Amino acid sequence: MSRALLTRLRKGFHLDSVALMRIARTVSELDGIEDAALMMGTSTNLEILADAGLLDGEGKTAQGGDLVIAIAGMDSDAAARGLAGADALLDGPGDIAVTNNGWRPRSLRGAVTVMPEANLALISVPGDFAAAEARKAIRRGLHVMIFSDNVSLADEVDLKREAQALRRLVMGPDCGTAIIAGVPLAFANRVPRGGIGIVGASGTGIQEVSSLIARHYGGVSHAIGVGGRDLHSEVGGISTLMALDALDRDVATQHVVLISKPPPCGVAKIVLERVSRFTKPVTICFVGAGEMDMPANVHQVRTLRDAAITSLGQSVPASHPQVSVIGTREHQTYSRGLFMGGTLAAEAQAVFLAAGLPISSNVPVPGAEVMNGAKETGRNLILDLGADAFTKGRPHPMIDPVARDAAVTEALRDDTVGVVLVDLVVGHGAHPNPAQSLAEAVAIIPEAGRPVVVASVTGTDADPQVRSIQVATLEAAGISVAPTSADAAEWAARAVGAKF
Repeated sequence: MSRALLTRLRKGFHLDSVALMRIARTVSELDGIEDAALMMGTSTNLEILADAGLLDGEGKTAQGGDLVIAIAGMDSDAAARGLAGADALLDGPGDIAVTNNGWRPRSLRGAVTVMPEANLALISVPGDFAAAEARKAIRRGLHVMIFSDNVSLADEVDLKREAQALRRLVMGPDCGTAIIAGVPLAFANRVPRGGIGIVGASGTGIQEVSSLIARHYGGVSHAIGVGGRDLHSEVGGISTLMALDALDRDVATQHVVLISKPPPCGVAKIVLERVSRFTKPVTICFVGAGEMDMPANVHQVRTLRDAAITSLGQSVPASHPQVSVIGTREHQTYSRGLFMGGTLAAEAQAVFLAAGLPISSNVPVPGAEVMNGAKETGRNLILDLGADAFTKGRPHPMIDPVARDAAVTEALRDDTVGVVLVDLVVGHGAHPNPAQSLAEAVAIIPEAGRPVVVASVTGTDADPQVRSIQVATLEAAGISVAPTSADAAEWAARAVGAKF
């Protein structure tokens, strides 16, 4: 038998990237399939396919609005079965093929015709086209959520300035999470409605805080994602300020939470001046930032856990109990953090630094060091495996945890690692059972000699994966599960010598 590659081009066929990644993952699990990719034919995606050895035939002629299907099989029969499976999933019923009485809108104009009452458009097209589609939407009177990434900074600035003039909100680009009037969008969790409004430049930060609020019997009015660059100096926090103002005016919102990595001083000053005039209390978590001068109505907190607790009107305890007793074995003296959520990785770094422990990362917060490479060892490391360098041409680990779980197995084999720190993020759009996948990865290494594994699970029992079931699966595999991501980081830090 010899490897066979089959490609097919669907002209003018678009499906959002999450759905395409799900189909690719399903096809890749079929017998005899070595690899599968479904990507829009942008120049960037064609380079990715070529680098992976998956670009051949008519796929080389693809344009940005075309879908490339590439299937590598152990032989031609297997590849043909994979291609047929991809076609069936693309054309079949369910949440992948979105239809309306048998008709699929092919344009924003068509979608507005079907739903003239809509006031929000979710944009999930290749980044090369996202700004243009978003601009069409705001000119039609729609707010927009741009799920797409790879939108240029210049396009983001121009788009947000135009939207601001039209009094339309732009969430994104690269906005992965929002909850609008109780409706979860993209990667979001099922939480009750209530009086806490959230603005976040971070998707997993919003997910952690909103889930903790729900698990403490609170509720969320709206959770508005603004994109990771909105608080950069070039953008100036346009969407953040508009979202904050909207929540201040909203009668259902009684407390506002702002989550972000530390913004530049000039942008932070503008944001703090704006919230100082609010009629309701505000909690700010600039993950990884030091203590700042805050207005009287603003509470600054260090972790996402503390943001949720404070927003509920509760006092943050001086220390949090360690429910599980953990410790490293002799000569295993370092911690390895392997994260799906970028903000959860940043929070873990902040916890280590606050405890006086040196930390290195591929996405370092202030005070952390830049790691030399993914294979670095012999020091405390925290990796964001959802960063672009790890997801180029691959599903995000929240969608498909295989790459992260392989990294966990590798870390468990490292003789210098005493504790492996991981996160699970469940909810809409996420893998249906990430705990089982992680448990199987951990089980490859015999328990007698492996490091301790500490995990947190972001989500609620109302989510499709059911958080309590995920927790039980991890604990049955010998994994210590902390109540929050911050607690998990503190447990891991204690295991390598920190004192809290």
